[in-house]
Amino acid sequence: MGSKYVPSLHCGMPVLLFILETVFILIFCFCVSNEHLSMAEDLKVYPAFQDVNVMVILGFGFFLASLKRYGFSSTGFNLLIATLGVQWALLVEGFLFSFSAGKVKISLPSISKATVSVAACLISAGALLGKANPIQLIWMATVEVAAFSMSRWINVKFLMVEEHTSLMHVHIFGTYFGLGVSWCLYHSSWSKSGEKEKEKEKDDLLSDLFSMLGILFLWMFWPSFNSVLIVDMMEKRNAIYNTYYAMGVSAVAAFALSALSSRNGKIRMVHIHHATLAGGVALGFSAPIIPYPWIAMILGLLASIIALLGSHCLQTYLNPVLQIHDTCGIHYTFGLPGLLGAIVNVILFIIVQWDSLSSLGYPVLIGVGSFMMTTALGLGTGLITGFILTFKLWKTLPASKYFDDQAYWEFPHLANGF
Repeated sequence: MGSKYVPSLHCGMPVLLFILETVFILIFCFCVSNEHLSMAEDLKVYPAFQDVNVMVILGFGFFLASLKRYGFSSTGFNLLIATLGVQWALLVEGFLFSFSAGKVKISLPSISKATVSVAACLISAGALLGKANPIQLIWMATVEVAAFSMSRWINVKFLMVEEHTSLMHVHIFGTYFGLGVSWCLYHSSWSKSGEKEKEKEKDDLLSDLFSMLGILFLWMFWPSFNSVLIVDMMEKRNAIYNTYYAMGVSAVAAFALSALSSRNGKIRMVHIHHATLAGGVALGFSAPIIPYPWIAMILGLLASIIALLGSHCLQTYLNPVLQIHDTCGIHYTFGLPGLLGAIVNVILFIIVQWDSLSSLGYPVLIGVGSFMMTTALGLGTGLITGFILTFKLWKTLPASKYFDDQAYWEFPHLANGF
């Protein structure tokens, strides 16, 4: 690789990572202590926590591996962002939610919350995939974790939103934060690239297969993602059941709609990637309170339809007008189903509390304002972060080097001089 681009990794990234880890270690040393729960409580939380951990590391890692020349970076940078982001999320959320007697109290549920929170960064990375270098991704994750934790703190402390619901905003926040950053990067260099550079963005048989493997892992463990932080055992059971029902319908609908929308009646893998998980995303908010399976199934069907229509309409018509480049289609995979789920959650709340309709005005306003505030905060902080990431000090690669592992990884069998 040419020397022009070496300093961004050869010097900048190791120094940045060692500085961050040194700061984290010092803070953990002086300001953090373990909150020891009973053995029974830890054992009860750990299986679901491990499911979420598999989703974040393995599921998202392979889900993002959809570009034919960017597999190393997709899976490798996913691991880097996740492991760094969880440490930072533990500290930020600890100071905001569990700081007492001069110490941050950390338990297994705290680690679970941090793992769920860092999913926002991985969703955002899907919009930037192939266009941002590791240093930009590290800074993006650092800002996003802090911004999402602040959004949760406002929701929980001031709007009195349940903690589980505030964490399920992760899909909305991650999507619109990522789109905000992507919009800025688009205007800085990607809009000037030619067809030759954009050819590398396409997928192939192997990358599609790896991405489908990520979808399978995410699909299998998504009920744990929607239920890991629910305390009430009856609600936790409902969340697991309802998520499974919704995801089953969204997966079946994805195949049916893909074949229906194709001119030759064949199934497109890109549709399966985008629409299969939509039911689980949409169920995140209301999974504990849905009383009947058919409601969850209808919501899964609607989410799948929105995701598949979005993959066609937004990518073809809206994104070029708004000048947004969304590499992995996170807007219709996570964003639109997440907004659908937030709206349905408010509607279900009105239905459940129908007998006291006259006094529901304020709670409904809070419910609507909560996800709108999250969306606005995600988009606003994303635009600010994206603007900062366009500065020359980040040593951004030119568009001609986008979507290529050779910019960052060693390939001994290939010629030098990339």
